[in-house]
Amino acid sequence: MADRTPDLSSKSPDWWRQAVIYQVYPRSFADADGDGLGDLRGITQRLDHLAGLGVDALWLSPFYPSELADGGYDVADHRDVDPRLGTLDDFDALVGEAHRLGLKVVVDIVPNHTSHQHPWFQEALRSAPGSPARERYVFRPGRGAHGELPPTDWQSVFGGSAWKRTPDGEWYLHLFAPEQPDLNWDDEDVRADFRTTLRFWSARGVDGFRIDVAHGLVKDLAEPLRDIGNIGATGEEALPLVPPGSHPYWDRDEVHEIYRDWRKIFDAYSLPRTAVAEAWVPGPRRALYARADELDQAFNFEYLQTRWDADELRRVITDELATARAAGATATWVLSNHDVVRHTSRLMLPSGTDPAAWLLSGGSAPAIDTGAGLRRARAATLLMLALPGSSYLYQGEELGLPEVADLPTEVLQDPIWEQTGHVRKGRDGCRVPLPWTTDGPSYGFGPGAAWLPQPSSFAAYAVEAQTEVEGSTLELYRTALRLRRKLLEGETLTWTPDAPAGVLDFARSEDWRCLANLSGQAVPLPPGEVLLASSPLDGRALPPDTTVWLA
Repeated sequence: MADRTPDLSSKSPDWWRQAVIYQVYPRSFADADGDGLGDLRGITQRLDHLAGLGVDALWLSPFYPSELADGGYDVADHRDVDPRLGTLDDFDALVGEAHRLGLKVVVDIVPNHTSHQHPWFQEALRSAPGSPARERYVFRPGRGAHGELPPTDWQSVFGGSAWKRTPDGEWYLHLFAPEQPDLNWDDEDVRADFRTTLRFWSARGVDGFRIDVAHGLVKDLAEPLRDIGNIGATGEEALPLVPPGSHPYWDRDEVHEIYRDWRKIFDAYSLPRTAVAEAWVPGPRRALYARADELDQAFNFEYLQTRWDADELRRVITDELATARAAGATATWVLSNHDVVRHTSRLMLPSGTDPAAWLLSGGSAPAIDTGAGLRRARAATLLMLALPGSSYLYQGEELGLPEVADLPTEVLQDPIWEQTGHVRKGRDGCRVPLPWTTDGPSYGFGPGAAWLPQPSSFAAYAVEAQTEVEGSTLELYRTALRLRRKLLEGETLTWTPDAPAGVLDFARSEDWRCLANLSGQAVPLPPGEVLLASSPLDGRALPPDTTVWLA
């Protein structure tokens, strides 16, 4: 078979179109200084793992100064490094080593809000109502006889009112935690500052950006502010209930003006910077973010949310390919990230099970067969990596890590736990630090204990335990990524018309075909050389919860 390895070098402006990007949650990846918190030097020391894995880029979740009210997404300075995680020199060393190893670097940009510790917000609190300092955020007087009621009924994504009252009686908007006041993107200071931020990191060698809450920047701040009533408040479920682009604060049409402005910055570099939107919006609206004069891609969260069902997955895959094609972009695929239950566990939950309720039970209702979950997760991964477009991996999934659902409540860090009155446990279970070795106080994460406790079962998942072990999940990922790069051709797939019920069967080219058996029984394999299978095959039969690549 001919080697069609695509040009993913620094000279190719389209490196992102079918890349594999690995998300690093810095505080949980590797701890070099022994304080229990992952840091930039720890990441740099472990970059050989990513290069050996075969990914094309690493995406760094926020590493900026933060009090960790929301895991680093409460940013006190968008152009610096949290001193607990390192320095700007450490960041430069990380980028330099990544580039030496052939890895691109993508960083998170958090433009919807700042930390309440940000100098701007502290200035706003010291300033009078109506002052220019307060105009950078969304301050309003309250309702009621004495202003004692919030300005609107808007709700925080994390639970409760999206408004917090200040000592002088005004209220400020926070669509997330109270420690994350929303910026006012009608203010030119805000727009200018983020232009500076994009140029700052681009000048330090960053290759791209992941835009946090990309659909939430612009709000309808015309007076009087609108209540939302029963149209929905906290996410994608609200959007179909109002005319597209007209929700008071989600996915407003005006947000695209910001990204057209940013595109000019990205294209000013000899290798244009790339960007992907975190936009929880339906497919037709998602395509708008990935137009040629805006961002390059937008995350397809429908795929992540789809059950392990062949018909549903085929529909979502077909729709996403059409959505990306309409924008001139490529599709994005993701199974796990820092905000959701790891797919090794999530895909085993019975239909209709709320992952939040399962977490609240400590993972006991229902109990999950971890072996079966790993088998299904491996099949899901091999299916995802065969699809046209970019695949985003989350740290630890290459080890087959399950969700740590039984973390004691006293160690939880996620603000969701407190803000929902202990109704939702939050996202700590997917953020437990990685195991690198089979022993030690934190299984090689660092010289001491980790900031979140790791279960003893993590020893069996450690990088050390799986390296060069035939059939291990780590070696499956390494083999799949090596093969994928050789097999890539074009950006389309062709569905096989006579696939058995419960089987996804498509060809990527004349030389490469993928079959995933999501049914409950084995099915015969068609003719062809087996290149890779997610689990052992039974002769020429494809067992349930197994994916195979055929030549």
